[in-house]
Amino acid sequence: MTATDFGTLLAALATMAVLFALYTVMTVRDPMAKRVKVLNERREQLKAGITASTTKRRAKLVQKNQATDQMRSFLSSLKVLQEDQLKDAQGQLAQAGIRSKDWAVAVIFGRMIMPIVVGISAGLWLYVFDGMPEWGPMKRFGAFAVLLILAYKAPDLYISNKITKRSKEIRKGLPDALDLLVICAEAGLTVDAAFNRVAKELGKAYPELGDEFQLTAIELSFCPERRMAFENLANRVKLDAVKGVVTTMIQTEKYGTPLASSLRVLSAEFRNERMMRAEEKAARLPAIMTVPLILFILPTLFVVILGPAGCSISSAFE
Repeated sequence: MTATDFGTLLAALATMAVLFALYTVMTVRDPMAKRVKVLNERREQLKAGITASTTKRRAKLVQKNQATDQMRSFLSSLKVLQEDQLKDAQGQLAQAGIRSKDWAVAVIFGRMIMPIVVGISAGLWLYVFDGMPEWGPMKRFGAFAVLLILAYKAPDLYISNKITKRSKEIRKGLPDALDLLVICAEAGLTVDAAFNRVAKELGKAYPELGDEFQLTAIELSFCPERRMAFENLANRVKLDAVKGVVTTMIQTEKYGTPLASSLRVLSAEFRNERMMRAEEKAARLPAIMTVPLILFILPTLFVVILGPAGCSISSAFE
């Protein structure tokens, strides 16, 4: 192969890479398109009063329901499945963004089964197979107890982590969403149309917030009372700011107060709160940087500054 052929091959590869990069940039998928499509299909099904589905989806649903029914019957036979506990689990799953209520039974089932499985495994490993021979009896018992507690709390910790992350993402986009709601209200759109529009506009930047607003818009279209849709939004999102917005919307519907002015005041308050949180993080930065500064930066500076002087002094005494 000559140099000309090699150069031609490299030019062809570079051209293909540029074309692939252009295709990747021009064909960016909308992350909200699939969610909006599913929610719209669900709305049409609820309006028509049908729950038709394909054969494959129906088979998966039947299989999932069978597994859930088996877990439910097992928990009911042991008298450990309570309605209050089930409702609490369903509410936490909704706040974490998990819509299926069947997972509540799985969470309660996991709380009971995981400690048994982990406890038996840890007991066999520590006491039967002598996994840690250098550990004493108290240390083994402590490790065994910690594993049992973690196994029991693992589902709750996972759900709490998802709720915290989702709440932070929703909090970031709430002021922008309120500004868009003000614009839609001043433009003359209805409440459900305004929520739908905001969900479409903010779906790419804040998918979680767009998902909640889209679901609220769907509920506003078929719920017998708008109050129910707003209360469902407050229950699905674990944020005091969202509860304040819901209270404002309910009072606006009840007393006929101007919606745009109320939402504008709330938006200004949320923006000030977001700025205060940013200033608080900036004020905490010097205290946080003190330990890395003492442990890592100052010793390096001492070596760089005093090292040459020490070398000169040692060579002078030699």
